[in-house]
Amino acid sequence: MEVDFLLIGQGLAGTALSHRILSKGKSLMIYDLPESNKSSRVAAGLYNPVTGKKMVRTWLADQLFPEIEPFYTDLENLLGAKFLMKRPIYRPFLSIEEQNEWMGHSGDPLLQPFFEKIYTRPLFEEVVNPYGGILLKNAGYLDINTLLDSYAAYLLEKGCLRQEKWDENKLKFEDNGVVYEDIRASAIVYCNGLGAMESSFFNRLPFAPVKGEILDIAQEFHPDAIINRGVFRISLPNGLKRVGSTYSWHDLDTGPTERAKIELVEKLEKLVKIPQKEVIFHKYGIRPATKDRKPFLGKHPTQERVYIFNGFGAKGVSLVPYLSSKMIELLIEGKEPQKEVNIMRCM
Repeated sequence: MEVDFLLIGQGLAGTALSHRILSKGKSLMIYDLPESNKSSRVAAGLYNPVTGKKMVRTWLADQLFPEIEPFYTDLENLLGAKFLMKRPIYRPFLSIEEQNEWMGHSGDPLLQPFFEKIYTRPLFEEVVNPYGGILLKNAGYLDINTLLDSYAAYLLEKGCLRQEKWDENKLKFEDNGVVYEDIRASAIVYCNGLGAMESSFFNRLPFAPVKGEILDIAQEFHPDAIINRGVFRISLPNGLKRVGSTYSWHDLDTGPTERAKIELVEKLEKLVKIPQKEVIFHKYGIRPATKDRKPFLGKHPTQERVYIFNGFGAKGVSLVPYLSSKMIELLIEGKEPQKEVNIMRCM
């Protein structure tokens, strides 16, 4: 079987890139085991234009955010499924000084596209927000599991997905491409998250895995907005609330931890006044983050047919729509991605 591209991994990165490839009229085959996509499948899927303690615009916000909602809406239409949840994000102020500071930022042309409204009084009685807060637009979350499952079914129907374990030892190179079992392709792209660390081609890239844990809880108070300060709190369609996330660079053991559960519950109690009833689900994943917090895009320096599209960490939902278009430019046109994400900065 001859295809244009062989992709390894159908997590968020592999899904986005394969959709771009197919949209260009190119053919592909993906090797993927669904259980290997744990970092994508347990991610909260938040996309947020203004982040961090200092509330700064997300890196590349002007390029990223115009792509996010149209890209996932296009996938929804293709798959006949709903997974893009457009929601404002409400971030309470911690002091009158912070309130004044953000009132001053309200005229900043760089931030205005993402500001819905600044409140000087509490927007929600149930939230600890005596000084009001800021409501952000162009935000929301992605139901990643629904996206991955729907897209996998679509690929299986097209004969473009094999849910089998990838074995790099079986990969062979020919003058005009690569061969794996009965598949011949012009190039191979590693989109398999931390699995790339085990590849002989990319095991020297400076990945910095980060463990993240989230809770799904039962709790009254059902705002449409995502509440985000210290932790995020999302009202899910099933009535539960998702709370997260932790970040650990040191504890990378498999399994959820009591320490993380306590941390999330304590932060939630400082954010929302309503007592939680119980923790229904406690999940974890190991994110394929990088040491400089920038993704890995590019072609292997010595293997002409080997590429990588990886390392999206906790912001994959925001990053992959735009950067998958840059990766397509490399695969089809030979146009190198920008220096900040190009793997040549590391190899």
